[in-house]
Amino acid sequence: MSSLLPRPNRGLPDLLRMLESEWPFGERHSMRIEAFTEEGSFVVRCELPGVDPDDIHINVEGDQLRIDAERRQEDRAEAHSEFYYGSYSRTMLLPSGCDVDNIKADYDNGILTIHMPQKEAPEAKEIPVARKGK
Repeated sequence: MSSLLPRPNRGLPDLLRMLESEWPFGERHSMRIEAFTEEGSFVVRCELPGVDPDDIHINVEGDQLRIDAERRQEDRAEAHSEFYYGSYSRTMLLPSGCDVDNIKADYDNGILTIHMPQKEAPEAKEIPVARKGK
């Protein structure tokens, strides 16, 4: 599972991305993401070229956001392909202050964009201390 916080680049980003996925030990591929804050929202963008939007599923459970997608292989006679087909999956921790009831997503040109508005922080409030015995 990944966090929305950026990981420092220490020279091995592709190796780290590979280890985050289940490949070569599973059938799911990891998707590349970028995360940032923009206009009062947390934004996550995912590379999912060639995926039908009907095959993308986004779920929130507790403090986790899970994205599942599938790219279906087209049957072609005697074809060579270096594309990844099959299931893609990514689970990440939601940032604190995320308004999960108003998350929205759209898909355009192979990029899934998820907008997660930030809740307004409550105003500071002083709590009075009562004296016991008086």
